[in-house]
Amino acid sequence: MPDLGGLWSDLTDPVLPSGCAGCGERVAGLRQGFCPGCVGELASLRPAPTRPDPAPPDLPPCVALGPYAGALRAGLLAYKERGRHGLARPLGALLAEVVAAAAGAARPVTLVPVPDTARAARARYGDHLGRLTGQAAARLRAAGWRVRVLRPLRALPRPDSVELDSAGRAAAADSAFRLRRVGGAPVDGPVVLLDDIVTTGATLAAVSRVLRAAGMTPKAAAVLAATQKRHHQ
Repeated sequence: MPDLGGLWSDLTDPVLPSGCAGCGERVAGLRQGFCPGCVGELASLRPAPTRPDPAPPDLPPCVALGPYAGALRAGLLAYKERGRHGLARPLGALLAEVVAAAAGAARPVTLVPVPDTARAARARYGDHLGRLTGQAAARLRAAGWRVRVLRPLRALPRPDSVELDSAGRAAAADSAFRLRRVGGAPVDGPVVLLDDIVTTGATLAAVSRVLRAAGMTPKAAAVLAATQKRHHQ
């Protein structure tokens, strides 16, 4: 994986204290929203392949920074659900690491974030994935990558995925996205889908199908966290 340089130095830039996004503690040394202990926890994570079981058809290979747990889960919730926009910078830098692992040696790379519905964007204080994508792209470009961000899809109204079971997620995802007209140069290099969390993989599979029909088959999907399937006794 190429050296993206300075990732954890970003987490030492002072910000106004509001409690650690990872553990909630108000402790000395809070930087970029995370305390030193949670910075250490996040720094120990390494991007690795992940795949839901069962995986839906058309799901591209997925790479996640880590499981949806601990400081990563808490940080994502603080960012998405409590409007802590300052976390976009460190979380976006972490997402850049995942993109680097997912894309491998391929250059250039085209990033396609999964679009939010208007309703979800309002509930989550704006386009949370768009901010993460912008931060990840900036990190990669600073490391010498040729990166293009495309927004070729629009999301149609659908139920919030947290309210649905696996079958419901799949049904909702299948009719959730439409292609919009994309201007500019044709796609050059591999396409990497971006999302914050993968659960059943239904959304990423649906997006992949729409893009493939438009000649933009994704090479991989890069996500920050992967939920873990619960095994009932």
